Amino acid sequence: MDGMTYALALFLLAIVACLGSAGFFMLRKPDAKHDAQRSKAMARALAFRVLLSVVLFVCLLLAWKLGYIQPTGLPIES
Repeated sequence: MDGMTYALALFLLAIVACLGSAGFFMLRKPDAKHDAQRSKAMARALAFRVLLSVVLFVCLLLAWKLGYIQPTGLPIES
């Protein structure tokens, strides 16, 4: 496995971890005293997940454009 595969796996794990973190904050026991902090932490985790997803998408497009990765799908036959 090359470095690109490890980077992709790390990005995907980080995205899933952010999603899990947001889920944790969402499912915590309601507490009126800390509700604003909980909502802020959940929103921050979801925003970071979106940022990671966009960065991953841009990096994949850039790697494809520079020739580091090649599409390997089946050819379209008409």
